[in-house]
Amino acid sequence: MNHSSDSRSEKGSILVRAITRASSQNINLMEVCGTHTVSIFRHGLRTIIPENIKMISGPGCPVCVTDQGDIDAALELAEEDMVTMATYGDMLRVPGTSTSLADLKARGRDIRIITSASQCIEIAEKDPQKEIVFFSVGFETTAPATASMLLEAQKKGLENLSVISLHKRTPPVLETLASDPGIKIDGFILPGHVSVILGHDPYRSIPERYGIPSCITGFEPEDILSGIFSIVRQIEEGKPRLTSVYGRVVKKEGNIKAKELMAEVFEYCDARWRGIGEIKSSGLAIKEKYRKLDAQYKWNLKTKEVEPPAGCRCGDVLSGRITPPECPLFRTICTPSSPVGPCMVSSEGSCSAYYRFRGGAESWNR
Repeated sequence: MNHSSDSRSEKGSILVRAITRASSQNINLMEVCGTHTVSIFRHGLRTIIPENIKMISGPGCPVCVTDQGDIDAALELAEEDMVTMATYGDMLRVPGTSTSLADLKARGRDIRIITSASQCIEIAEKDPQKEIVFFSVGFETTAPATASMLLEAQKKGLENLSVISLHKRTPPVLETLASDPGIKIDGFILPGHVSVILGHDPYRSIPERYGIPSCITGFEPEDILSGIFSIVRQIEEGKPRLTSVYGRVVKKEGNIKAKELMAEVFEYCDARWRGIGEIKSSGLAIKEKYRKLDAQYKWNLKTKEVEPPAGCRCGDVLSGRITPPECPLFRTICTPSSPVGPCMVSSEGSCSAYYRFRGGAESWNR
């Protein structure tokens, strides 16, 4: 008998009963992180929590929130003969306006899939005649690794390596969503991975300024249910605050070394989020002292404002305005094998999660 599994199952049942007893009103909870979205589906949590609690998926997929214009600019650079483009696997199949990295790779362009930023150093050293460009997306979770790689490249004097930094910051988008009167969010389930880096303080404005209870949680079912219970209690008590049920991993101060790395290499900049628009100070741009490694500067990249694919409502999905099945393309012409938008491409994308775990049913509000 697996006593550990049994005890977790029992704890989960206790939490569900506690949530049911504590919740007396309709509540919209947004899980910000794509990993939370997948975990909630995988463990069937939407089916066991009370019907008055609605789970909304948020902008927690870095591939998904990357603006169409930024993707097109990277794709244009990837077509240059001397360029080797390196990026994480989920970016490969994200459609641009007219092509994708996967299409370019199939046509013979040098596109490399990497699993860590440090691999770019190895690629640049092994092939000094090529220009290596790291197409880098992510939140605060992956930004420290990019910063560390940039510092090493600077130290080594690598002149054939540059980075397209499309890293984004989580707190500004939360404030944007919290202040949007068109989106009803009663509580935020905050991302565990990002919080490992940031700690607690960057989120405090959400309950203090906007009155929205928020809880940092892990990814196990019991973690998520504990987070839901914490938020429900805050709502019922009328006392919004920031809590954490992930203390075994997330420290209040966060990862100081990682934050120092980011502060050394990056500065805040305004950034465009797919379907949400430009958010002030929500991006991480490479500082001037590392400009030789900045692909936007080195290649004079120009980002144009580009309309999303016709009919694609990834932006509305990312901001919680609709669920994936409410998009007219969902499971009709947009599927994992033939994606129209990035939310169906990424393993953390909401559309992909709905498709995989709910079989593409016509409508779910749960």
